Amino acid sequence: MKKQERALYSEEHKKYLKNIKIKKVLILSAQFGILIGILVLWETLTHFMILDPLFFSSPSRLIKTAIDMFATKEIYDHISVTVYECVLGFGISTIVGALIAIGLWWSDYLRRVIDPYLVILNSLPKIALGPVIIVLMGLGIKAIVTMAILICIIITITSVLNGMMSCDPDKILLMKSMGASKFQILYKLLWPYSIPNLISVLKINIGLSWIGTIMGEYLTSRAGLGYLIVYGGQVFKMDLVMTSVFLLCVMAAGMYLLVSLIEKRVYKSR
Repeated sequence: MKKQERALYSEEHKKYLKNIKIKKVLILSAQFGILIGILVLWETLTHFMILDPLFFSSPSRLIKTAIDMFATKEIYDHISVTVYECVLGFGISTIVGALIAIGLWWSDYLRRVIDPYLVILNSLPKIALGPVIIVLMGLGIKAIVTMAILICIIITITSVLNGMMSCDPDKILLMKSMGASKFQILYKLLWPYSIPNLISVLKINIGLSWIGTIMGEYLTSRAGLGYLIVYGGQVFKMDLVMTSVFLLCVMAAGMYLLVSLIEKRVYKSR
């Protein structure tokens, strides 16, 4: 009887795992199908001049432009500059934002004082600070990274802090009753509890850091994909603009996949 139950359980479990794999394949197929459909439709509309390729470019022209850009090897410099600025802004804003969130949790008085300023700074359009950033940081990478940090850091602070504050108060009281210090409560309870929020922050900051980097390159840059987009728009080379945008999408997707892999490893180790 037990052997039959185990066999039945094993078969049901195999079916369950198989259904999960089938769903993943269907989701990936649908995602790639939508992408291919958009590209085919785009190419068709520009081929029959329903959309003017001078303004909208086309997938075939993007491929040709990308091949030419990589052949000259100049594009590698622009990609490396943009990736460096984005990763630097992403890393600094995430680490500093998480540390500030811990500090605000640690001091209830400080949190109450700072909270309205966080709301105001979060609602402020960061592009409005562009001239101030340029005056303070000068032209170049410092100003661009500062822009990326300003866009990401407030979201990091509020998200991590909200994750820590949402922890069950009874668990905190239990640890206090057992003589745990504030640091032990943070290290043993709140930080592990906040990891899902931190992973979500990383995913959000990927997009925000790219936005901040490109906005900064719009304001002040002599290299980078944002610079190529501005230059392409000025000289009316839409193929260059669209190719640069496509490369940005690919790199943002790569960073997102990297964070997803980190998320899987973190959850497996818990």
